[in-house]
Amino acid sequence: MIFYEKNNELDLDIGSRHIELQRRYEVFGAINDLFIAIWFLVGSCFFLYESLMYSGTWFFIVGSAQFLIKPLIKLASLIHVSRIYKEEQKIYKS
Repeated sequence: MIFYEKNNELDLDIGSRHIELQRRYEVFGAINDLFIAIWFLVGSCFFLYESLMYSGTWFFIVGSAQFLIKPLIKLASLIHVSRIYKEEQKIYKS
């Protein structure tokens, strides 16, 4: 287990488990971002037609709500890594 400072942030390297977790959460974040872009693009196109404006508004609402997921994914990642770190600390202290 190695601590190092990178871009004024303290990073914790807990080996391959850390890399695996980081990649998993980055994939979740990328998929979330893709869906946000889709909702806003479709919503914007719907706003070109008055008959589709109501549906377009719902696409914007869904996309906006999905922006809430971004920090939740980051928070879940931090909590997950923290739990693994605590497990590793217990193993090394034993």
